[in-house]
Amino acid sequence: MASELSQNNISDFERGVVAIFADGVRVIGLPRSVGEIYGILFIKEEPLSLDDLVKLLGVSKGTASQGLKMLRTLGAIKEVAHEESRKTYYKADVELKSLVGGFIREEIRPHLQSAELKVKTLRELAVHEGEFSVDRVERLDQWRKRATFLLPILQKLLSS
Repeated sequence: MASELSQNNISDFERGVVAIFADGVRVIGLPRSVGEIYGILFIKEEPLSLDDLVKLLGVSKGTASQGLKMLRTLGAIKEVAHEESRKTYYKADVELKSLVGGFIREEIRPHLQSAELKVKTLRELAVHEGEFSVDRVERLDQWRKRATFLLPILQKLLSS
């Protein structure tokens, strides 16, 4: 369920930027709320706390907390010290290298590593299914190998 951006605390411009990130993360299979959180941190000049995110985005504390955890794991946000408060504040890391690197490290590499084991098992099963099945498993493995080879190149290209 999509969150309802607060009409009072977010400008139309900010809402538009948040929408771009919210739609963008869906393409890579992440929850809309993760895109909204990153989007508001991206467009706000000052760092924001968990409570700020809840108020601005109209999401629950649990949703905001989970989103922040995921974004920290991906390296997409940074914690920022705030002199006047004991709360933790967050700011978006706007370097494409960090975003791409974190996503590749946390999402794509583990998938490719698990695919290697799955393909090995499928290869053993395909022998009993016939030549067509063996060919398809080999094709899957070729794709996996190419993706593994291309990841560092893609990461370098996107971080330039």
